Amino acid sequence: MFCVIYRSPQRDQTYLYVEKKDDFSRVPDELLRGFGKPKLAMVLSLDKRDKLANADINKVKQGLSDNGYYLQIPPPVENLLNIHRELGKKD
Repeated sequence: MFCVIYRSPQRDQTYLYVEKKDDFSRVPDELLRGFGKPKLAMVLSLDKRDKLANADINKVKQGLSDNGYYLQIPPPVENLLNIHRELGKKD
């Protein structure tokens, strides 16, 4: 299974995985509007991989087969102030 990965020019660390290059026919229009004009990042074979750097490979494969795409968004930003406060309570 191959996938083509595009990065969002509007949203940092946001990637769209599709089955075929430049085929966004199964991606909802609203998602594409928010994503911006996709910028090609890479083409990747998923067949002999056990994992991906920042996405769960099983969720990627499932999303591609079920929906024709997978959207990778960045993890939530940690609130360092809250973490600091919690650490202070333990002392």
